[in-house]
Amino acid sequence: MTADKTVTFIVKRQDSPTSAPYEETFKIPYRPNMNVISALMEIRKNPVNANGQETTAITWDMNCLEEVCGACSMVINGKPRQSCTALIDKLEQPIRLEPMSTFPVVRDLQIDRSRMFDSLKKVKAWIPIDGTYDLGAGPRMAESKRQWAYELSKCMTCGVCLEACPNVNSKSNFIGPAPLSQVRLFNSHPTGEMNKAERLHAIMDEGGLTNCGNSQNCVQSCPKGIPLTTSIAALNRATTIQSIKDFFGSDEV
Repeated sequence: MTADKTVTFIVKRQDSPTSAPYEETFKIPYRPNMNVISALMEIRKNPVNANGQETTAITWDMNCLEEVCGACSMVINGKPRQSCTALIDKLEQPIRLEPMSTFPVVRDLQIDRSRMFDSLKKVKAWIPIDGTYDLGAGPRMAESKRQWAYELSKCMTCGVCLEACPNVNSKSNFIGPAPLSQVRLFNSHPTGEMNKAERLHAIMDEGGLTNCGNSQNCVQSCPKGIPLTTSIAALNRATTIQSIKDFFGSDEV
């Protein structure tokens, strides 16, 4: 039954960052339990389009193939998601593949996510430790706090929430939901808290928290179910308190 069955893909392609995009259609043999990545691999093995013309292999990013690395994000049938967990049997045909439009295209479905990584640098989304000597056991986190912090730590920097957010675009410098949520995560850590004010000042700056339009697309699209809008609400309160501290020049407020 499946020997004659095919899967049709319409891929938005682009040969270079400056060239014009175009669409190319491919048909590949169907087999059970295929995902979009395995289909792209089939096309790469034999890059011939639906008209029987030889073409170049499609370029895309991938790594873990189990929805952990976030590298294989693309727009599938109009929805930004991970291509490794997009099963062919659950997708309407023809299947349309496009690169995420929030980020510059490198080639075909491969994008440059430097915008997101630069935002993570801006908010210092890490815990700086000076020295490699043994500092002993760190302070413990309350179990209730650790549980919700773990939910925030699931972020795999896939960029899907930035693609879904209408406020993240080429005309805006909004850092987006993922970097904002990371501010809340690292400010909740007993050691990361020492840079709390620095992170809050970063998101109080241009392109920060006030650029959020509260569309809530981010929380609906996040493949890990991270409570992004809850984090943004918590950060609104935290930045208000920080503003009062700054005004009075005190950390005791």
